[in-house]
Amino acid sequence: MFTSLDNMGKVSLMMDLIAQKQRALGSNLANIDTPGYVRRDINFADYLGSMNSPLETQLSEKLGPSGIIDEQKHVEIDPAHELMELQENSIFYTMATRRMSNIITEMKTVINVGK
Repeated sequence: MFTSLDNMGKVSLMMDLIAQKQRALGSNLANIDTPGYVRRDINFADYLGSMNSPLETQLSEKLGPSGIIDEQKHVEIDPAHELMELQENSIFYTMATRRMSNIITEMKTVINVGK
């Protein structure tokens, strides 16, 4: 059974991952006309698949998500696609912050009931 602290750690890790993706997408847009620039992206599915094992989760928390930026050579940067990805990432961030808020509310309730 997961505790609120376990869930808080996972949501925090997800928020870090979302921030990394936001940086990669922003870099793609900023360097759209830079010769030789290699498009960067983060695939959530690859990363989140490693969160099933407690050991892998602990390693991920210690190492952080920055090691999973995928450089896509010979991929042309499409501004419309990058903007769509930014919007999708924004929705993920909103969902993660709402989940974190719910966890904190749950913890406050437990603390207040325990008084």
